[in-house]
Amino acid sequence: MSISHHQTASGRPLRVSPAWVGGAGSAHHEHLLPVREAVWVWGVRRYARLALWALPAAALLHGWATLGIDTPPGPLVVTLAADWLAAVAMIALAGLLAGSRTRRSALAGLLVGMAGLVLSLPLAALPPDTAAAGSPLAVEQLRMVEVAASAAVGAGWVLLGWAVFRSRLVNPADGVLLMLAAAAIGAGAHAQRPLPTVGALLLLAAGTGLAWTGSRLIPEH
Repeated sequence: MSISHHQTASGRPLRVSPAWVGGAGSAHHEHLLPVREAVWVWGVRRYARLALWALPAAALLHGWATLGIDTPPGPLVVTLAADWLAAVAMIALAGLLAGSRTRRSALAGLLVGMAGLVLSLPLAALPPDTAAAGSPLAVEQLRMVEVAASAAVGAGWVLLGWAVFRSRLVNPADGVLLMLAAAAIGAGAHAQRPLPTVGALLLLAAGTGLAWTGSRLIPEH
């Protein structure tokens, strides 16, 4: 007894799920996603909605570090915690925009920003105007590396802010705030006060808005 291609082994009709989110029967699939990609994007966005709250937390720690107030853990621990939360927030924001039309800009911002954070990590523990023992770089060269690392982090946030602004997925005003905050972030420790603190406040406003909007976001497909 042969089994029809449209029946299961028990003889019941075979139900095939549509290969494209949005249902079958549409003549144009240019705006639809394959099911496997839609499931992946939904899983990434679910992580991103929760991890985006790391951005306002990073802004709070960054702002606290700019005030110069002595804390029990020390300024180094606060700075490293802020950078770690910022890295988590960058990954979350890029994940949130993975299914949007600005995913390439978000990916570029993530790569540039992470490169700046990784580059600045070995320099965080060094006292000002001090070269590490055994380092082939002089103090002036290390200062240039620090400037380049801060500029890379700022450029990463600019690209992510631009991606937010043009994504049509979240509030574009949060993208503008993110790009404004990137100027103070890119200036790093060389910025005159109160610019770093203002940048942290702008980052806090942008991060809170993105985290709140992202937590209520429902994908189109």
